[in-house]
Amino acid sequence: MSKKIVRISESQIPERLRGKRSILLRKIARFGINISGWTIKGMVPDEERIVIIAAPHTSNWDFVLAMLTIFGLNIKLRWLGKHSIFKPGFKIFFKWLGGIPVYRDNPSNLIDNVVKIVRREKSIVIAMTPEGTRKKVKRWKTGFLRIAKQTQSKILLISIDAPTKSIEIGKIFNPTGNSEDDLAFVKKYYSSFRGINHQKL
Repeated sequence: MSKKIVRISESQIPERLRGKRSILLRKIARFGINISGWTIKGMVPDEERIVIIAAPHTSNWDFVLAMLTIFGLNIKLRWLGKHSIFKPGFKIFFKWLGGIPVYRDNPSNLIDNVVKIVRREKSIVIAMTPEGTRKKVKRWKTGFLRIAKQTQSKILLISIDAPTKSIEIGKIFNPTGNSEDDLAFVKKYYSSFRGINHQKL
């Protein structure tokens, strides 16, 4: 008998970072991951505060995959998304999913808001994409560095790799304090992974 492939498991998340989602929702999400053929690899470290940066972000399907992963792992997580998706009729739903709207014309206000949320929680994970968009960009955003510094959070690198249909929970990144060097390191780390629409990179 062939061994069953475990594509996603709540055991990949430390207890203090687990959410309180219903068993039914978790099972539906895991079913979605299983039938999609994707696999979540690695373990989230047992840290009190984590800022996740996930890349490469190249497709609308990234969001669907991310939600299935978040619910399937049952991780207590808030994510940053551009304000335009928080439209009337969807705003409550996306906030229920853990979304925090990003107004790009006022980044300092966003950081202050995230800092307040993190300080309010005993343990929490904040997730964002360093590109800030699905389109190809020359320069990635540095907001994750500022948020991690101001909230005293660890930075966790998570990658999407379409050719292997895997989401890899990578390693903790310790910033040097030099934004240019840190961005160069992060971009180099992600250069070996290919997104769903990797031709955009």
